[in-house]
Amino acid sequence: MILVSDTSVLIDLERRGFLEVIFGLPHGFAVPDVLYRREMRGEWGDRLVGLGLRVEEMSQQGVASAIRYRQQRPKLSVRDSLALALAKERAWLLLTGDGDLRELAAGESVECHGVLWLLDLMEEARIPGIRLLHDGLETIAGHARCRLPRREIAVRLERYRLVISPTE
Repeated sequence: MILVSDTSVLIDLERRGFLEVIFGLPHGFAVPDVLYRREMRGEWGDRLVGLGLRVEEMSQQGVASAIRYRQQRPKLSVRDSLALALAKERAWLLLTGDGDLRELAAGESVECHGVLWLLDLMEEARIPGIRLLHDGLETIAGHARCRLPRREIAVRLERYRLVISPTE
């Protein structure tokens, strides 16, 4: 499965060094070319591409869809609208933490998840290990710009604590 990500998801994962881990999962990761050029170009973008990030060119139909999405939801950024359009056009999954984008994706029948879902995938795959997931989620949650739901964070942190042995 290919996962189309907005920038915020990748930034959250980078805050705790989880980028290498997610690219080790059995999924592909992609972003629209415009999003890459505007937000990722340079050293960080090169690193992501080196890890396996796919930079996908938008079709004319995809761009037209993104324009329509922006007309429907003016609060959405152009880049987020393009990410949804790419996911819709290719029947891929969308990764975002933006509530408006999630709502619009649901209306477009595009499956959508965020950082916590990715952490769940890492937990299922047993990478990078529960202690690192716990510590990483605490770091992500402690960041001033964290917008993850506090209740869901607490559920995962408690689940991780129950698994971590006292000697770790």
